[in-house]
Amino acid sequence: MSFQLILASESPRRAALLAQAGIIPDTIRPAAIDESVAKGEQPRLHALRLATQKARNVQSDILSQKNGSKPAFILAADTVVALGRRILPKAADDDAVRACLTQLSGRRHQVITAVVLIAPDGKLRTRVALTRVSLLRLTAEQINDYVQSREGVGKAGGYAIQGRAEMLIKEISGSYSNVVGLPLALTTALLRGCGYGR
Repeated sequence: MSFQLILASESPRRAALLAQAGIIPDTIRPAAIDESVAKGEQPRLHALRLATQKARNVQSDILSQKNGSKPAFILAADTVVALGRRILPKAADDDAVRACLTQLSGRRHQVITAVVLIAPDGKLRTRVALTRVSLLRLTAEQINDYVQSREGVGKAGGYAIQGRAEMLIKEISGSYSNVVGLPLALTTALLRGCGYGR
């Protein structure tokens, strides 16, 4: 028996990455949650908590429907950019993008994505990917140019590696797709291991 796949994310990048792997979700259901960082919360645990909450919220919505929705795979993820133990925000505006790039300039940071899958039987499984990224030492002109591109607005850490920001990257260690928003090898292995697509 084949089950549907629900992507609990509003990120077009995650949907595009799945499509790149030949996986097209049957439904995309964004899960609006409070993404505030809890006091003293570590980056890995923060990403895991949010991804789990997204998946659980969609699961609850499905279970509460009166039309008897069929069991499905529910996939959720959350990506965090961290400098040590400090979690950088999703840049809300140009000033936030500038602040993030100024902090990241010439330094190595971590991009952590937690992937959560709820199988049709209700079991929840989690995986976490970590990629280390080093930025060049950026000039004020480079930062200004990137801020003016508007690419970094709404992005964790204030940049989108799949765009112009790739020119600012000195080195990357780990999954490139993780930095984009979804570690493909890890995610597809998780889906296969839980029986999706069989």
